[in-house]
Parts: sequence; C-alpha cells; structure tokens
Amino acid sequence: MATRKKFFYRRKVCSFCADKNLKLDYKDVGLLRRFTTDRGRMIPRRITGCCAKHQRALSLAIKNARVMALLPFVAKDF
Repeated sequence: MATRKKFFYRRKVCSFCADKNLKLDYKDVGLLRRFTTDRGRMIPRRITGCCAKHQRALSLAIKNARVMALLPFVAKDF
C-alpha cells in the first residue's frame, strides 16, 4: 500500500496588513502590476494572499487605474 505525502501549506500573509507603510493607491502603477497578470487580469485573493478588506480595495484601485488609462484592460498582443 502506497503512502501519500502530506503537503504543508504555508499560510499567506496580507502584504498590506504586514507592512503598514504600504499604501494602496490607483496612481501607484508599479504596485498594482504585481497584482495583475501579464494579460492584465486581476490575480485572485487565494493566490495573492491578501485579506478580504485589502483585496476589495485593490480591485477598486486596479479598476480606477484602468479607467484613467494607467493600466491596460487587456494585453495588446498574445
């Protein structure tokens, strides 16, 4: 009978809760690009490790940056 390995999952910590000096703003394009894919899609909370409060604020900031043409809605070429 084969034994299965148990996987140890490290609990992800919200980067905004851990670093209080890190402010979330739609004008900070470099920070927002960390939470989007190369195609321009938002990365989900289970992957980023953000808490629900900051993920909601992050999605609003990304959407505002898209409307202000700071971030693309989609990638130009695949």
